[in-house]
Amino acid sequence: MKQRTNSIRIEMLSTGDEVLYGQILDSNAAWLSDFLFHEGILITARHTVGDNLHQLSQTLQERTLCNDILIVNGGLGPTSDDLTAQAAANANNEMLQLNQQWLMHIEHYYLSRGKTMPSSNVKQAMLPQSASVIDNPIGTACGFKMQINGCQVFFTPGVPREFQEMMRLSILPQIKSTFPILEKPLCYRLTTMGRTESDLASEIEQKLDIPSNIVVGYRAAMPIIEIKLTGFEHLQNQMDQIWAQIKQIVADNLLYEGVLAEHGEVGLAEVVAKLLHETNQTLIVIEQQSAGMIGYQLFQSDAPVVKSEVVPILTVDPESYLLQALKQQQADIALGIVNFREKNSQFMLMIATAKQVCTFNLKYTGRAYNRSVEQRIFSAIALDSLRRFLLKMPEIVGKNAWLDIIN
Repeated sequence: MKQRTNSIRIEMLSTGDEVLYGQILDSNAAWLSDFLFHEGILITARHTVGDNLHQLSQTLQERTLCNDILIVNGGLGPTSDDLTAQAAANANNEMLQLNQQWLMHIEHYYLSRGKTMPSSNVKQAMLPQSASVIDNPIGTACGFKMQINGCQVFFTPGVPREFQEMMRLSILPQIKSTFPILEKPLCYRLTTMGRTESDLASEIEQKLDIPSNIVVGYRAAMPIIEIKLTGFEHLQNQMDQIWAQIKQIVADNLLYEGVLAEHGEVGLAEVVAKLLHETNQTLIVIEQQSAGMIGYQLFQSDAPVVKSEVVPILTVDPESYLLQALKQQQADIALGIVNFREKNSQFMLMIATAKQVCTFNLKYTGRAYNRSVEQRIFSAIALDSLRRFLLKMPEIVGKNAWLDIIN
């Protein structure tokens, strides 16, 4: 039996060739780490193994020798490449046996939908001898739990919705009852744009004295940099003081604090959408180089957009074009990012209302990226400028290391 400490040693093992070879993203691993973090449980490591019975059995043996809990994800389906149950039995020197209770569950699942259960689904009711069933209220893949080398191992289906439901309803309560959480971790987050990761890190490290038990982390996803501050509950007063200092350092480049978006980098669009709703204003979006991304992100954020249009280089006066669109749609604000010139990376950013037109001739001076990254960059520039306009900030175009204002 492994000697236990106050902290839980818990790892995740993802299975499947499609995950190992990058054919699909391992969204379950990212979700689990975040989910458990907010429950006060820190994942110590994550591993991935392909559809190889010997390798999977060997990995189960190895990882159970050095953990309290192992969560295994995937490989519980009815096809020949679903090998997790057999690997678990091999790792614990057991045989598979038919679980009549789960077989009846699968048969009822199909019967309730007016179908006959395919014979291949019997495989999903074949479990290691020492396994106990973990209910799957959504699908046919049977979750199960067993002990290997003194480690509690939870086997879960790869379908995200089924996996998440099983974690919430069954596995988390079992983990908490076995390993009471002594203290929850804290994580403060904010998002910036316009400064490089190295520049931010250098200033924060030079100006702040951060103790070793509080960690500053950075995540770069052009054009944004996310800053995180993590520690435990008893350090909250210190963390609050450090966080206030960090926010002061990044004040000119701060987009928003906290985590706004669950799917993709639409946090800035959510901020803009909220401001538009709060001020009861509607918006028109005219864009070129961003190729519809601004409109899409605002749509995802439920912003009051009455028109979104992608245009080529405008041969007419851009300001007149925006004002005409504003009048035709009877909208309150028009946002335009147009007339991008590939040769010198110059473009026009405009924000127009019935009373004023703000026009900026800008030049992108950063490194060249692929089209999708460039679209994110120009979308973020436009949305941040609109955010600043709505907040009546003195500078509509924020300070940016890779952006020059021509006039």
